[in-house]
Amino acid sequence: MGSRQTALQRAAYIRGSRETRSLHTSGLGNRGRDTPGDRGMARAALQLLTLLWAATRTSTQTRSSCSVPSAEQPWVDGIQVIMENSVINSTFPNPSVLIAMNLAGAYNVEAQKLLTFDLMASDTADLTAGQLALTIMALTSSCRDPGDKVSTLRTQMENWTPSSLGSYASTFYGPSLAILALCQNNPETTLPIAARFAKTLLASSSPFDVDAGAVATLALTCMYNRIPVGSEEGYRALFVQLLKKIVEDISTRIRDNGLIGDVYSTGLAMQALSVTPERPNKQWDCQQTMDTVLDEIKEGKFQNSMSIAQILPSLKGKTYLDVPQVSCSPDQEVQPTQPNFPSPVPTSASNITVVYTISNQLRGVELLFNVTISVSVKKGSVLLVVLEEAQRRNPKFKFETRMTSWGLEVSSINNIAGNVNDKTYWQFLSGKTPLIEGVADYIPFNHEHITANFTQY
Repeated sequence: MGSRQTALQRAAYIRGSRETRSLHTSGLGNRGRDTPGDRGMARAALQLLTLLWAATRTSTQTRSSCSVPSAEQPWVDGIQVIMENSVINSTFPNPSVLIAMNLAGAYNVEAQKLLTFDLMASDTADLTAGQLALTIMALTSSCRDPGDKVSTLRTQMENWTPSSLGSYASTFYGPSLAILALCQNNPETTLPIAARFAKTLLASSSPFDVDAGAVATLALTCMYNRIPVGSEEGYRALFVQLLKKIVEDISTRIRDNGLIGDVYSTGLAMQALSVTPERPNKQWDCQQTMDTVLDEIKEGKFQNSMSIAQILPSLKGKTYLDVPQVSCSPDQEVQPTQPNFPSPVPTSASNITVVYTISNQLRGVELLFNVTISVSVKKGSVLLVVLEEAQRRNPKFKFETRMTSWGLEVSSINNIAGNVNDKTYWQFLSGKTPLIEGVADYIPFNHEHITANFTQY
């Protein structure tokens, strides 16, 4: 399942919170004996200053203090090409990929057009709030009118309630994306929805995972930056209070090598920590994070199009807050500089043995089992091949998959399927360590013990 500091020396970041509040409380307010004309001029000046401040923040807030060295740029170009090429053969139009293409500047214009048209024509009736939000942002970044998708999303969020105050924090991932998309479309009508959402998050007792916390930070930062003129100051205080809580939580996940959470949650976290107006107590070395991510790219960790889509904006100095500012240039295909990938050393097609266990020990589920099998597959095979070989040899290992934005996900094993309402899913582990790659991406090693455990979150 999906798991997702500050740049202390960010060059061009406008802090603005205290300074702007002072503009609201000194020099422009009623002085007791001003005339109606004075008050009108004051209101006009306030509106102008607020608009200028918001525009300045929007144009500078995504400039972080770290960047990809020019010598390493071909590696970034390489994973962008992998992501864009995935569009042609994919049956799943992924809005996250289109957002990343537009923020980074697409190389493959035909793939960009194809994905844009697929998303415009897609049926949004069964989409979750998060999926619909990403679709709106993808179309917005393509200079396309999302149409009635925005009003549909607004209605969803007006009726949204968490399953409980103790809901697992990852369940706020989709609604956070929704607040972000609505904020970029119309912050004034979004304000009461965002305030109710923020109060719900403050009341939640569950810690945030990195992904959900990062997206919530982006959404709240958007609202903080775009609070309409004349709104109560309490809104700003509410967003600041929650931002401080979430950003501190994210900062505790910064590892010694600079990664935030795991390698695949780092991209969204980098976006969040580079724009938040609230700085965590723990110092974040943005360049260290960038350098470690580049090392992971060289190790081949970014081959999945979704993982690339989430890291690419940060590698290009962009965040999801830049979506409304994307400039749609005339069609012009650009050929990137390709990295010199190391040539693989020829090896014999040797086999490896993988021990594979399926286990369901959840009480209340009708079929309890714990079955293990050893299978032999070609070295370099992905985990999906192991599952297929186990299924071929023993019908108890029958499994089903479904396509998601992250690729194939195992939805059922031995006729036991995960259920959102029951908060159950199949979790894969190597030994006792949860895998952070999917079955179509993870490559087992010889004599590794893989367990598929039916789990409740």
